[in-house]
Amino acid sequence: MLTFAFVFLSIAATGLCEFWVDVGNPALKVKENEGVDMKCKYSATFGSSPRIEWKFKDIKGSQSFVYFDGKPIDKYEGRITVYDEGLRLNKVTRADTGDYDCEVFGNNGYAEKTIKLTVLVPPSKPVSRIPSSVTTGSNALLTCVDLVGSPPPTYKWYKNGSPLPEDPSKFPNFKNLTYKMNTFNGNLEFPSASKMDIGSYYCEAVNSEGAMRGDTVQMDVRDVNVGGIVAGVIVALLAVGLLLFGLWYANKKGYLPKVAESKPKTAVYTQPRTEDVDDGDGEFRQKSSFVV
Repeated sequence: MLTFAFVFLSIAATGLCEFWVDVGNPALKVKENEGVDMKCKYSATFGSSPRIEWKFKDIKGSQSFVYFDGKPIDKYEGRITVYDEGLRLNKVTRADTGDYDCEVFGNNGYAEKTIKLTVLVPPSKPVSRIPSSVTTGSNALLTCVDLVGSPPPTYKWYKNGSPLPEDPSKFPNFKNLTYKMNTFNGNLEFPSASKMDIGSYYCEAVNSEGAMRGDTVQMDVRDVNVGGIVAGVIVALLAVGLLLFGLWYANKKGYLPKVAESKPKTAVYTQPRTEDVDDGDGEFRQKSSFVV
């Protein structure tokens, strides 16, 4: 007994008392519109009246207070109940998914623990984009997305009512197909579409709360229309030829304005005006001259 008292007094004197917080279950899941309790027990070494604070960090990383200075902040007023060693969210929404920090401050001590809360929401009808027609050998990208489901859903693709395997090379019936499927972002890509890829497609978003299908769209794969391309080039050349002929004919008939010919400039010499001046030697000399 004396030994225990000595050890306790030694720890207290050196300030090595252990402060701890226990939240029980650090990962909670609850359906939307239901209530959930988050426990937060702490050691007695904090003192008789420690200060408790709760913080929330959403899935985007934005952090804010839930409970501060002995009361809920305005956003949570009426939505939470704080009691001894715990907090209750009375009615959760999908926006409540995130991390909740329980922080305990006491006499020369501090400790915290985090609870990860996931609000369960089934997927909504996913939005899919499926091209109705692609050309042989071209890249075809089919997309599928759901922004409601929690936890985030995974995705499946169906062709003609049958599920497509994630890796077609592992299944004899699909080994000749060369698509790439991403079950996490919902993309289905055909790097080089072929006639074998013709069919009706739809996607499905799935999580622990349910599954929802998107709309079905028929995708056709067509060969490049070489004849149409050649015909288009011929028509374009004919149009250019007709335009040039029209310009030539209009110019020949004088329908187009003629370009004025520029005349070369000529220098005009003007006989300079002279005055007879006797320079005293009986000779005359020119006083001035002009050139135009």
